[in-house]
Amino acid sequence: MKKLLIANRGEIACRVIKTAKKLGIKTVAVYSDADVNALHVAMADEAVHIGAAPSKESYLQSQRILDAALALGVDAIHPGYGFLSENAAFANACAANGIEFVGPPTGAIEAMGSKSAAKAIMEKAGVPLVPGYHGDNQDPAFLKQQAISMGFPVLLKAAAGGGGKGMRQVHSEAEFDNALAAAKREAMSSFGDDLMLVEKYLTQPRHVEIQVFCDKHGNGVYLFERDCSLQRRHQKVIEEAPAPGMQADLREQMGDAALKAAHAIGYVGAGTVEFLLDVDGSFYFMEMNTRLQVEHPVTEMITGEDLVEWQIRVADGEHLPKTQAQLQIKGHAFEARVYAEDPNNDFLPATGTLAMLETPQESRFVRVDTGVREGDDVSVYYDPMIAKLIVWDENRDKALARLQSALRDYRICGMTTNLTFLHALASHPAFAAAELDTNFIHKHEQRLFAAAKPELSTYLVAGAVYLALKQAQDTTHIIPRNADIHSPWNKQSQWRANDNYHQTVVLSHDEQQQELVVSRHHAGHFAITAGTSAWEATASLDGRQLSIAINGVHQQLSVFEANEVLHLFGADGEVVIRHVLPDLQLDSDHGGPADFAAPMNGTIVTHLVKTGEHVEKGTPLLVMEAMKMEHSIVAPTSGQVSEFYYQPGELVNGGADLLAFEADA
Repeated sequence: MKKLLIANRGEIACRVIKTAKKLGIKTVAVYSDADVNALHVAMADEAVHIGAAPSKESYLQSQRILDAALALGVDAIHPGYGFLSENAAFANACAANGIEFVGPPTGAIEAMGSKSAAKAIMEKAGVPLVPGYHGDNQDPAFLKQQAISMGFPVLLKAAAGGGGKGMRQVHSEAEFDNALAAAKREAMSSFGDDLMLVEKYLTQPRHVEIQVFCDKHGNGVYLFERDCSLQRRHQKVIEEAPAPGMQADLREQMGDAALKAAHAIGYVGAGTVEFLLDVDGSFYFMEMNTRLQVEHPVTEMITGEDLVEWQIRVADGEHLPKTQAQLQIKGHAFEARVYAEDPNNDFLPATGTLAMLETPQESRFVRVDTGVREGDDVSVYYDPMIAKLIVWDENRDKALARLQSALRDYRICGMTTNLTFLHALASHPAFAAAELDTNFIHKHEQRLFAAAKPELSTYLVAGAVYLALKQAQDTTHIIPRNADIHSPWNKQSQWRANDNYHQTVVLSHDEQQQELVVSRHHAGHFAITAGTSAWEATASLDGRQLSIAINGVHQQLSVFEANEVLHLFGADGEVVIRHVLPDLQLDSDHGGPADFAAPMNGTIVTHLVKTGEHVEKGTPLLVMEAMKMEHSIVAPTSGQVSEFYYQPGELVNGGADLLAFEADA
């Protein structure tokens, strides 16, 4: 293999390019209108434009990607994950054009592409299955009867799905019809197929997956397991390897079952067999992902193997680099997915510009896999994952401490992220004790979503000192070069005649204002007072880094300032403070978002009620889709919709009013 095209974008494209470069393989990137300045484009040796921003007009355009590959003489295409990675037709087209598809054979993709067909294959191969209905009868009444027969709760799953799309938990017969309709809509939107499975829902399962690898010579190994139990919306948040408490005999049983699954479909390359592990040690096949997984770095960290290199070597016809006996687990690793999303608003995806981006220092203990740089946009068109933060150490406790520290060192401004939530997860005592199951977040949500209460006075003092230092820096350039440096009129120390050097600063946090008086004694030394409280501080400012000692206690802060708002990052995480200027209009007429405003750019899916129809509080009124997820707009009180402003299929901008609602008197 001399030249490799990566049919993907963002973090995974950058990840593949790194290994290809290490192996001396030239790389070709593809990009949409939205990604013209993306990191993966800059990293590749060559890059080809393939269409407009929406993925269906670019990254899902298989013929354009093939045309680019043929025009540039590539030997192979690596699909990454998502997009075309599990598209059998694309893999076939690559083979028909003499291009190696860095993935499994078409037959394996097709066998696992349907969850119902996959269940039948696994049952025949002797792989244990969760009780459920996996057939073709899709009559809603029949599916409901199947659910009633196996007993609630049940899980509805799109047969062609993945990533939590087209999936709903149903806890009672009364919920079934609406949940089935919503799951089918989401499945059709995401996969073009609304065939559903109904399975018994285990109440305390762990999500444990086995990394398998097979070559073209019939050899197969498993590279141990990953625990992916920490999830929201059926999507993974923090993964780890190996799984806590995994005994050697159970690991071997699950590894052997995973290899049975792989051999049953003639698998080649990297694959993941996902299991539900119950509290009694029994485990059940869920699905097999016929591609590299997002969480593959934790396996790399505990084995010392480069799985992308393995993929390339296997695609080139080589034997697997190691046998099962040669593979060993060393230490423990975690991966946290850093997303642009709002955990406090049902994890609603966010968009914006990465105005500030500071990542932890990378080392043999800390790794950051990302596809963005400071100044890049996180757009509505693609998955809002910003990066993957991976840490490793000799054991779980040490690795967890590194994860907590690295999350504190990860700093982003410009959009809402899940960093604070990730730190709350990583710091939760139940997580430290490895009390894991897929309901972990729901079970501990009260503590996980509780707002942290930092020592606010420290940050107010730091903010006031920062403003004083920044003002001095910002005004230095206006002093003429030939000015008298001894003249008080040319000093940046708030000098005034017949008075002490001081300035008054008004800062606001959570709508509470505090007036602070900052007096500069001499360079870098300050006295700060607020009412009857007083502090002494020494400080220096280097770019965004504020080094400050307050009453003898020293700390390092990163400060990002935009539109009179200070984002201070320290040991307590991020604290946001507003600098209240004398002319700031506090009684602004601008309120919060409209009650029925679109939460972000998206598409109207369906109206759930008719205009003029009386509804009760909490009734879903319409469904819109944004970032491949459905969002329901519900009635805040009893009343009726007098008008829908947008029809199903129409695009809407974030913040746009979606409907008019008349509340009951």
